[in-house]
Amino acid sequence: MIKLLGSGEYAVELPEQRSDGHFGLAARDYTHATAPNRRYPDLATQRLLKAAIAGRPTPYSTEELIALARHCTTQEDNAGKVERQVRKSAAALLLSSRIGERFEAMVTGASGKGTWVRILRPPVEGRVVRGFEGLDVGDRLRVELVKTDVERGFIDFVRAPPSG
Repeated sequence: MIKLLGSGEYAVELPEQRSDGHFGLAARDYTHATAPNRRYPDLATQRLLKAAIAGRPTPYSTEELIALARHCTTQEDNAGKVERQVRKSAAALLLSSRIGERFEAMVTGASGKGTWVRILRPPVEGRVVRGFEGLDVGDRLRVELVKTDVERGFIDFVRAPPSG
């Protein structure tokens, strides 16, 4: 479900603009914060709040806020890509000694780009490279691990006959 929502982005909302708010929280006015020593967007938000509480002008122009929002979104997206790559490579390394083993799986994605399954033990995702025809999201099947590529984070499965 989270994948379908897509990633968020930082955006500047001016007082005279109508806000769509946060869909998932059903809140019209929204901001979030974690720890300013870790996240620059939080530091900028806290500076804006501090100025508003003190009745001072904002510490950033609208153009600076738009540029900051764009930059922070890009950097967060870049960090997410690195995190995903590390997880995928770790999963490929974990399975690299298990080539030929069979696993129960569920289809998590099916498109022109490929068909993806998640095995439960260990809980990792990989691509079905043979026998994916007719599979759709939510289908359960048995797969055999045929290849891993740790550097690229690839895990390849083929459809296996049902156990029994």
